[in-house]
Amino acid sequence: MNRPVRNSIICPNCRKLISIDEPRCPFCGIQAPGSRWKNNPLTRGWGSGEQLIKIILYVNIGMYVLSLLLVPRRIGFGFNPFGLLSPNSESLAILGATGTWLMHRTSGWWTLLAANYLHGSAMHILFNMLAFYQLAPLVTQLYGPYRFFIIYTGSGVLGFLLSYFAGIPITIGASAALCGLIGAAIYYGKHRGGLFGNAIYRQVGGWALGVLVFGIMVPQVNNWAHVGGMISGALIGMLLGYIEKSRETATHKMMAGVCAAATALALAWGVLRGILVWVR
Repeated sequence: MNRPVRNSIICPNCRKLISIDEPRCPFCGIQAPGSRWKNNPLTRGWGSGEQLIKIILYVNIGMYVLSLLLVPRRIGFGFNPFGLLSPNSESLAILGATGTWLMHRTSGWWTLLAANYLHGSAMHILFNMLAFYQLAPLVTQLYGPYRFFIIYTGSGVLGFLLSYFAGIPITIGASAALCGLIGAAIYYGKHRGGLFGNAIYRQVGGWALGVLVFGIMVPQVNNWAHVGGMISGALIGMLLGYIEKSRETATHKMMAGVCAAATALALAWGVLRGILVWVR
């Protein structure tokens, strides 16, 4: 019995159903979407970004659990909700906490990446991941998954770099990268204008104001990283452009791939340092 001829495929870039004979995907514009080169795990696109968002969530949770297990701390009798299930500071330093003290001690510029995936308590990671889960899909829709990840990674690094030059000794958390997403969304809303753009600008602008007020009212918040991340996110968003201005290009994919590889290496180095501590 003859098998039916396959005449439709899932676009390897945007994951939409298209004809295998399409010279260019009508949804995302990628050329020759039916070629074997573009339909393998190494070159396949990131789709809508949903899986990427989940991966970032899982990595954050995984690093947090590892930080709790690496160097367990004794649980006291007092109850502080902001310090509940807080990793040992030694554990965080091993896995990649950043800041002037740690970077001078270890020459650890890799920590500018790793620190974005570390958190200091259950409340810390809960608030950051809830905010991420709301902001990430929006920014992915506005900019595309590759530009989203470039913004997230770049603003996290630049936010922590500013706090380093400001003299912050030890710092961790996804909030610098989150502020980068806020900055990129604010730039989009202001630049696009119109009903939709203004709605984004007002809504996300409220987030930005809330973050700044929270940083002023609560001690030990790294406001330098927040402000640096927000400014960096807006600048990166402006330089990269958003979906309505231009489609994502091979350059964006390459830059996102570099960000992913650098992040994976930084986190792997932190985990390896943790394994060496366990072995000893």
